[in-house]
Amino acid sequence: MSTEARASEHGHGAALLGERSELIFAIAAGVTYAGGMTARYLVSAPEWVAIALFAATYFFGGYFTIRTAVSTVRRGRFEVDFLMLVAAVGAAMVGKWAEGSVLLFLFSLGHALEEYAMGRAQRSIEALAELAPATALVRAPDGVVREVDVNDLAIGDVVVVLPNSRLAADGVVVDGVSSVDESSVTGESIPVEKAPIADAAAALASGTAVPESHRVFAGTMNGAGAMDVRVTSRAGDSMLARVITMVREADTQKSPTQRFIDRFQLFYVPVVLAGVLGVLAFGVFAAAEPFADSFYRAMVVLVAASPCALAIATPSAVLAGIARAAQAGVLAKGGGPLETLGRVRSMAFDKTGTLTWGQPKVTDIVPARPELRDELISTLFAVESYSDHPLAGAITRDLALLVPAGAERTAASVNSVTGRGITALVDGHTTEVGNRTMFFELDPEGVPSEIVRTVDELHERGRTTMIVRHAGVYLGVVGVMDIPRAEAAPVVARLRELGIDDIVLISGDNQRVADAVAADMGLNAAHGGLLPEDKVTMIGKLGGRNGTAMVGDGVNDAPAMVNASVGIAMGASGSAVALETADIALMVDDIGRLPFAVALSRRTARIIRQNLTFSLLIVLALVPATLLGLPIGPAVFIHEGSTLLVVANALRLLRFARGAEHEGIVHEPRPTA
Repeated sequence: MSTEARASEHGHGAALLGERSELIFAIAAGVTYAGGMTARYLVSAPEWVAIALFAATYFFGGYFTIRTAVSTVRRGRFEVDFLMLVAAVGAAMVGKWAEGSVLLFLFSLGHALEEYAMGRAQRSIEALAELAPATALVRAPDGVVREVDVNDLAIGDVVVVLPNSRLAADGVVVDGVSSVDESSVTGESIPVEKAPIADAAAALASGTAVPESHRVFAGTMNGAGAMDVRVTSRAGDSMLARVITMVREADTQKSPTQRFIDRFQLFYVPVVLAGVLGVLAFGVFAAAEPFADSFYRAMVVLVAASPCALAIATPSAVLAGIARAAQAGVLAKGGGPLETLGRVRSMAFDKTGTLTWGQPKVTDIVPARPELRDELISTLFAVESYSDHPLAGAITRDLALLVPAGAERTAASVNSVTGRGITALVDGHTTEVGNRTMFFELDPEGVPSEIVRTVDELHERGRTTMIVRHAGVYLGVVGVMDIPRAEAAPVVARLRELGIDDIVLISGDNQRVADAVAADMGLNAAHGGLLPEDKVTMIGKLGGRNGTAMVGDGVNDAPAMVNASVGIAMGASGSAVALETADIALMVDDIGRLPFAVALSRRTARIIRQNLTFSLLIVLALVPATLLGLPIGPAVFIHEGSTLLVVANALRLLRFARGAEHEGIVHEPRPTA
């Protein structure tokens, strides 16, 4: 039967005897059925006693089935529950009370156990809702701490987090040092060290992702240190709340296979009913057997042909797969993306923030002569310390520890040359720092060939270069490049092992840089200099028969992610846009979880195929067997047993481990700025 139909009935069941109403009724049906069999065959009680007990079994076993069948018939749908009721009523009409009773008992027990098993997958996620505390300690501007309801927290409030307590809100650390267990939200197994951010207001206003060393989430567990946290989102908009909402809604976004099965049932059930009428008519008119015998056989065929296991085969696997993914910090927005990811054979990566950290770093220091290395470092550090160039922060950060003691220099009269570089006076001498164009304009004939050759070599490797000249002497060249993720190359290798054959880079960066990154990562191709609309065009070209997955940061890559077969967002914990745009989101900046997501989707698709094949084989075997005389008891047992086996097979996904597809892929934390 349909997932939504059963969901609607559960609300009524819960109001009757609690969450286990259906299981209690199924057990009651078993007790009354056993009593009826005892009265009929063991104690020789009057026949009305046995029939009364079997009638009670009809009530307990059919209560929830009737409610669901009525609900689906009102919507113009004839599903498995309706077929079971027809078979049970038909058995009673021909005096087969015991057979009809065992049908409803086993059917109700099967569904009760099925719902209990399916509930495990939902509860493993919805238990997150209980992680966030109901109240928070807020520090007022005057220093007074008061307890407030988490729903009353406002953005900008400062929350006091006590040692060994759960955090009440998303935010950034503004005071205190501690370690936080974030496994409940991000899947990160190792506690993350947290420290105060230098300027919370400036960091939040910049619009860039806050490093994980300063960022915290509601529902996570604080360690031994106390912290003050500035709230960055209201309770209903927290990462935890968004994850819970998306998982609850995920089952409404059905996979292609599930949608096919739902459409299949619409035609299959009427065909089965017509076939049952045909069996009845053949027995009565062609075989000239008693009506009761033909009717009984028709009811047994009806049981055998009911696609109960077939109906639950896909949703059970999809829900278990979604639950397991969320436990590992991978959020799949429904069965469609999860199943589709298992079929893709090509994948496109954005560069900045995906294969790289989106944070420049000094990668090469090449002095004109070895003895000039210290002078090159100290001179460049002095100039960049007074520069507002976008790369100045990275250069001063990386060179600060390399400046030799006693060799510090002072810069003055620092001037920017737009598109070229910087000029300054260092220790009273004219100093230039800039690109090759700047020096060819300043000194067309005098740039040393060694400097030119070094610049060309670094450019070929994707570096941004700066030539340094002090007092007319060329000191050397420094190369800067966006920091690549250490796990990126192993991830690409794992994806190839999992069957992703075509892996490309699509980037807005220049072609030279894109080529350098692609070569380091072992990608098939690199396409640089792309605007957002160009990326959409490239995704269309890569599509092919099995579609393409697009992996990006969820902001400027949003159009390409929407147009790909599956959009995968990196670092969703730092970007609300990623959660809204992507089909699948990695909840931390750990690209190493991507092979796990692909492997899990492959396994989910495989289990769906196993379940569908098994379910169809059971139906194909049972229908001829019942036509040849198999009684209703064994038919019901096999029918309901197959449903439970299908669900049990699906629940194996909850134990899916991050095995070989994650070996050797070590998550490297985002470097601090």
